[in-house]
Amino acid sequence: MPVELLILLGVFVLIAVLFLFARRPIYEVMAVAFVFVVLASGQWAEFGNYLLYPASNNLFYIIFAFLVVAVIFEATDAVNRIIRIMLSVIGKLPGGAGYVALMASAFMSSLSGTGPGNVAATGVFTIPMMKRTGFPRHLAATTEMSASMLGNIIPPSGIVILSFGIYHDVTGDDISLTTWMLAAYVIGLWFFLQRLITLFVLAKINKVQPVPEDQMPKFLPALKEGWSALLLPLVIFIPLFIDSQATEFLTNRLGEDGAEAFSSAVLMFTPAVAAAYAIWIGRSNFSRGTQGAKELYDVFARSLKVVVPISATIYFAYATSEAFTGMGVDDAVRDIFVAMNVPLWLLIIIIPLLFAVLGMILPGSAQIAILGAAMIGVFAELGGDPLLLAMLLPAMTGALEGMTPPLALGLYVATGIAESDFNKTARYAFIWVITHIILSMLLLAGLLPIFVV
Repeated sequence: MPVELLILLGVFVLIAVLFLFARRPIYEVMAVAFVFVVLASGQWAEFGNYLLYPASNNLFYIIFAFLVVAVIFEATDAVNRIIRIMLSVIGKLPGGAGYVALMASAFMSSLSGTGPGNVAATGVFTIPMMKRTGFPRHLAATTEMSASMLGNIIPPSGIVILSFGIYHDVTGDDISLTTWMLAAYVIGLWFFLQRLITLFVLAKINKVQPVPEDQMPKFLPALKEGWSALLLPLVIFIPLFIDSQATEFLTNRLGEDGAEAFSSAVLMFTPAVAAAYAIWIGRSNFSRGTQGAKELYDVFARSLKVVVPISATIYFAYATSEAFTGMGVDDAVRDIFVAMNVPLWLLIIIIPLLFAVLGMILPGSAQIAILGAAMIGVFAELGGDPLLLAMLLPAMTGALEGMTPPLALGLYVATGIAESDFNKTARYAFIWVITHIILSMLLLAGLLPIFVV
């Protein structure tokens, strides 16, 4: 077996042991994995270059900025206003509380980029709401789990941006990050529809009722109170859409370097605008004058406890990916698949299943760092579209990681909040996982359009 594959296997074992058995935080595990790869591959001379690589890339800072925005949204009560409006409209449908949970959790988790964390943050509201309307505990738990894990698919999730960086490094393709993120929104919409259909079927089977009238917010008062919060998704989406669609115009006016710099500026500026808007519409949550400024400062200070661990995980994942690329593991993996002459249709089935199995023991960021570049190369070599595979990496890794036991952190958190039986909840979780994998295969085969690319 090539030494590159032995090191690859060693990293799998190391991460699984430290994360599952030693119970070390994932950012610490990824840092150790990075050092292990550099030492085992004899690339010590490149240690500094690999370690500093993420810091020289604006992608890392974009991830950090959007993570901070998610904390501000929570502090300003913006998401709860949106939930009340949704509930006043959709709550009248059978299983309406589940649809509200699906939409609200998908939106919030896309900003935080952490499925399990979002289950804890929004699940304490949505799961009791679902239980009060007749959802069985295990269905309420798995609905929240699956909705929150959409956060790893829908921009501006950090793992979406990480996948872009690895794809760009492997292929040199000049696709812009804004176009990439718009395509990721479309992919996220497909997975949202998959969850919507799954929820509809499961709610029918379990005979879930509408939200009781006395628990239903009135539409007009909810809209009056929360209409301004409905603009938040547009504040984020519109700049990305304009930048993506105006690429030719910007290139003609500013040149290629100028257009690239403009795109980076848009992506850095957008979270700042969204944060400022959230603070303005949520100003009633803060005191006036210096006391309000201190309260806002405390919000930013508390955000570091959430933002720093996730950012560190992404940072070391990106550095580890560079180290793997440097030692040629992508070539070694590609050579094996090519030698086996695996047909493309079989590869389309194998790849999602492979990542689903890895998701039982490895976080999504680790999977992308270790195998992302290699699988992009394999897919291209065997006749597939490498861009399509790279765009689906977050769905096949980060989204599944929190749903498939034994890792399944999102499942565990939701089960605890719902106080549901674990065995029954795990069986329901596999319904969501199986339909997710089937959709991944359909998208990877190009049978469903993405439109943007």
